[in-house]
Amino acid sequence: MSAGPTGVLSPPPEASDIAPRVDSLFGFTLVYSVFFTLLIAGLLFAFGLKYRRGRQTGEVARSRRASAWLEIVWSVVPLGIMLITYGWGARVYLDMARPPAGADEYFVVARQWMWKVQHPEGPREINELHVPVGRAIKLTMTSEDVIHSFYVPAFRMKMDVLPNRTTTEWFRAKKPGVYHLFCAEYCGTNHSAMIGRVVVMEPLDYERWLSGGGAEQKPVDRGEAAFLSHGCATCHRPDTAARAPILTGLFGRKVQLASGGEVVADDAYVRESILRPAAKVVKGYSAIMPPYEGRISGEDLLLLIAHVKSMGQGGAKAGEPSAPEGKGQSR
Repeated sequence: MSAGPTGVLSPPPEASDIAPRVDSLFGFTLVYSVFFTLLIAGLLFAFGLKYRRGRQTGEVARSRRASAWLEIVWSVVPLGIMLITYGWGARVYLDMARPPAGADEYFVVARQWMWKVQHPEGPREINELHVPVGRAIKLTMTSEDVIHSFYVPAFRMKMDVLPNRTTTEWFRAKKPGVYHLFCAEYCGTNHSAMIGRVVVMEPLDYERWLSGGGAEQKPVDRGEAAFLSHGCATCHRPDTAARAPILTGLFGRKVQLASGGEVVADDAYVRESILRPAAKVVKGYSAIMPPYEGRISGEDLLLLIAHVKSMGQGGAKAGEPSAPEGKGQSR
C-alpha cells in the first residue's frame, strides 16, 4: 500500500498494462468471497436463533428430505464461480509469463542487499531501473547468493530471483513516474533495506538519459569479453579445429546427446552446460570441461548466455561433432 493524495492508505497506481487485469480479477474474487462469507455467517446466525427452542425443551427435530434442486444449486453455483476464476486467472498468468516478441531484454542480478541491472544499450545501474514508457521490458534475473524476489507493486509484478538458475518476468509501463522496487522474499538481516526504484520515462527523455550516461559496453560485448577471459574460446572455436561443440547457431536448436537423447539449447541448457557440463554431454565429445559452479559470478553467467544467444542461427546442426570423438569436451 502507498499513501494516497489525501493521506489515507490506498492501492498503488495501475502503472502497467497488466495491472488493471490483475486488479479486476482480485476485485471479482474479493466480492464473491465476501458475499458468500456474509451469506453463510448470516444463515448460521439465523438458524441458530430460529431453532434454539429445541435445545430448551428437549424436542428433537424431525428429519426432512432435502430438495434435489437445492442440492444441485449449491453445488453447481460454487463450481461455476471457481471455474470462471480459474480460467480468468490462467489467462492473466499466461499473459504475464510470456514476454511478447521483440521485448527489450534487461539483465538483473540480485545479491545481499542490492539489485544490479544491465541495460541492452550498455548502461548499468544499482537499485534503479530506467525504462521508456510503452515499451515491453523483459527481465532475465538471477541471484548470486540467496533467494530474492523482484517486486514492483505499481506494476502488479513479483518474481522470485533464484541462485543457480534464471527466472524471467516482463512488463510494459503505461505511466511515466517513479515506482517502488522491493525484495519480497526475506533474504537476511538487511532485507528491509533492499529497495530501489523503477523510473519510467518518455522515450525522448529515456534517449537523453542513455546518451548522458557515458559510453558503456552492451551485454553482448561484455559477454564476449567474459567468453575470452574465462578461456572458453580455447576449446569452443568456430572452426573444425574446435575441441568442443561449435556454438554458432546453437541457441534454440536441438542438441544430440551422448546418452542417446536430445535437448533444446535454451537458457537453462546453456546455464547447466557452463555450471555442470557433465550433466548433458554432447554426442561425439568427452566430458573434459571443468565445472564452473561456484567459480563464476551470476553476472558473468548471464553475460555468457547472452553471448551464446548472439551467435545467431544457422551453421552445422547443433551437437554435431567438429572433431573426432574422444578429443573434445562436453560443452
